[in-house]
Order: sequence, then C-alpha cells, then structure tokens
Amino acid sequence: MTKTHNLPTLYNDNDDDFIIIAHRGASAYYPENTMIAFKKAVEMEAEMIELDVMMSKDGVPIVFHDAKLNRHTNGSSYIKLYSLKELKNLDAGSWFHPKFSDQTIPTLEEVLTFASGKVALNIEIKTEAVSNDIENSIEQKALQLVKKYGMRNHVLFSSFDYRAVQHLKKLDPDIPVALLYNRNQSRRLLPHQLVEQYNVDAFNCSYRQLKRKWMADLNKHKIPTFIYTVDSKRRMQKLIAGGVTGIFTNKPDLLKSVVQNYHLNSTTD
Repeated sequence: MTKTHNLPTLYNDNDDDFIIIAHRGASAYYPENTMIAFKKAVEMEAEMIELDVMMSKDGVPIVFHDAKLNRHTNGSSYIKLYSLKELKNLDAGSWFHPKFSDQTIPTLEEVLTFASGKVALNIEIKTEAVSNDIENSIEQKALQLVKKYGMRNHVLFSSFDYRAVQHLKKLDPDIPVALLYNRNQSRRLLPHQLVEQYNVDAFNCSYRQLKRKWMADLNKHKIPTFIYTVDSKRRMQKLIAGGVTGIFTNKPDLLKSVVQNYHLNSTTD
C-alpha cells in the first residue's frame, strides 16, 4: 500500500503542482531571515517561505541560521548564550547593507503572526537547537506556536537532524515533515527507504546531491521532493522538467518567471 504524503496547504496555490519556496525570504535582495526579506518574498508571490529556527538562552524559538552571531549581526559568540532581549538589541541587517540597520532577529512567533493567512512556511529546525529530549524542546515549542496561529495545515517542518524529525512525528503524527538529507545519518539508503524509515512526507536535498538514480527512485515512489538552493535559471528549468515538487531559491521572482515560461511552453508544444 502506497503511503499518502501529507504536504501543507498553500494559501496562494495556482494548481501547477509546483511550489516556489523563498529561501530565508527573498534573500538575494534583502538580509536573510529578517521580516523585510519575508515580506518582500510574499510581494514576489512566493508560495512558501523557508526559515531557520534556533533557541535563545531563555528558551524562545528565534529565526536565525548560524550557531554564531558574527556573520549576520553585530553580535559575537553563540546565539544560545544570548537571551531574547539581548538578541533583539542586535542589528541583523547592516551586514547586508547599511540601509537595513533597522532589521532585528525575528522570533518564530513574529513570523507566524505575519504569515498566518498569507503564506505557507517551511520551518527548518537547526541541529544546534536539537537535543534528545522532547519535553520543552525546540520541536515542541515550534509546534505549539504553529498551532496557536492556525498554521498547522500550512507548515512543512524539516531538519538535517533526524532526531528532530522523529520528535515532530511523535508530537503530531500528521504534521507535514520533510527529511533534509544528511549523509552521515543515512547509511547509503535510497531516498524512498529513508522516507519510509522515518515516516516523513517529503525529501529535501541539495541540487549537488540529487543523482539521476535518486530522482528515478523519488518519482517511482511518488515522493514529494524539494531541492535547495537554486538561483540559476538553467538549473531551475532542468529541475522543473525532472519532476521536482518545489525549489528553494534566494530569487523567488526569477523562479516564478521560469515556472510561468515553462508551463507556457509546455502548453504550446
């Protein structure tokens, strides 16, 4: 019996069986994982926004990619050593351009408040925030917030840490979860074997990792497949033609035009 894969419902689905995912927002043009990057991604008609979730020292889920603050803020050291109040005082935009000095690190709650009723989310749980515990975990807190803001049916969780994947499915067996391919944890299993083993709904990997053998395996087993991070028009076209379910891009406006042209050409052929 074929497993039914549970994907989030898009608020602005155009019924083309393909999902445009803004990677950390419209991050080719705005500082990644900031509210302006998310707002601009919606303006560019992204169908989903991908963001990264870590935890502050005082246990608040916040949206940030790196374990350390140095690269994308005026702070230093590890994010887990800072309280939410301290994190909120940091400049999270000037590293990209001085005109974005007003951008701060968002909480997951802030992003959900903005996204609810507007755009689906792919919430990536960062490995640095994951432990062996489920109680008071990043997974539990993120899931509670998703439900609080009525986003349960509009969110896809993912993680490179397969413990997080298992925790999420224990907390809510029906929540859409994707496995972010981690070579060290995968023991050379094929994508469909990993999807079955971890009882997940989708398979995410880099375009560099995607082999023909994998694509054939995913298509054969009808597994939703999301590929990151693609900003090349040519590569976008190739992946769409190959049957992927969605693409993560820093340029959602470019991907939108590529998708439109692809379908236009398909109907005129």
